[in-house]
Amino acid sequence: MKEKDRRSKKQWKTYLKGHWQLYAMLVAPLIVLVVFSYAPMYGIILAFKKYQVSLGIWKSPWAENHGLNNFIRFFNNYNFKECLRNTLVLSIYSLLVSMPCAILLALGLNYVGNYRFKKTVQMVTYCPYFISTIVFVGIINMMFDNRMGVLGSFLHNKFGINVLGSPEIFPSLYVWTGVWQGVGFGAIIYIAALAGVDMQQHEAAIIDGATLLQRIRYVDIPAILPTAIIMLILNMGSVLNIGYEKVLAMQNQNNMAVSEVITTYSYKVSLVSTFPDYGYSTAIGLFQSLVGLVLILVTNKIADKVTGDGFI
Repeated sequence: MKEKDRRSKKQWKTYLKGHWQLYAMLVAPLIVLVVFSYAPMYGIILAFKKYQVSLGIWKSPWAENHGLNNFIRFFNNYNFKECLRNTLVLSIYSLLVSMPCAILLALGLNYVGNYRFKKTVQMVTYCPYFISTIVFVGIINMMFDNRMGVLGSFLHNKFGINVLGSPEIFPSLYVWTGVWQGVGFGAIIYIAALAGVDMQQHEAAIIDGATLLQRIRYVDIPAILPTAIIMLILNMGSVLNIGYEKVLAMQNQNNMAVSEVITTYSYKVSLVSTFPDYGYSTAIGLFQSLVGLVLILVTNKIADKVTGDGFI
């Protein structure tokens, strides 16, 4: 037994000596992961505390109701249902629109014969992704302003529509401008998946008399389906964790009823409030993370049962 252990250790040392460069490359990502992902988890304890800055995290007293008072406050808050509804509407709407648009763009570019045109379209569609969120919202406001905006003044003068101040339009404005900003970048992964399709399958389909739509349906879509399912599973984890920057920048007094989401509410009670409540906002963030984890696990299980393309 000891001899076997010695051999195993020797083999491991030999392997490590021959491949140390690969493990050295992992050092920096592991440090970043520990510092920015695992170390901050220490702060989760704030969700169960009645936090006082002067006392610090450990010395602050535990919240009432066995440490669950911050969660109870959030669930009983009059804003809870409204924030939850708005968050789900924007997240699910975005999910239903952004993924199909990215897949359609990838399929369209896959059949473009002109290489220069294809690359130009790719560049034009994914460039908006690299624009700062605040700058991007500024562009939206300039375009849809009632007085000066090219589209906003036209819609207001012709149809009496106030795009930026209409609660009914806000979800669509948020989602479709998000598609404009992210569809090109989102299509990259599907373009990569389509690049791996064996051209012999297309040649065989053409010989059998398959039309373009039939080739897309029976060759391309099955090829990108596993990738689409993985992306769906990952996106389900952020259903309640919708980014607050864009929503907050697009908010105004007219659309507040449909634009106040959980993340913006948490931001306001923790950083903007006259009396910041860090324990309360931490409880909100923990609730979002737990729901996201459950959604990922459930979606993965369903995907694995239905298509066999889950993570595990």
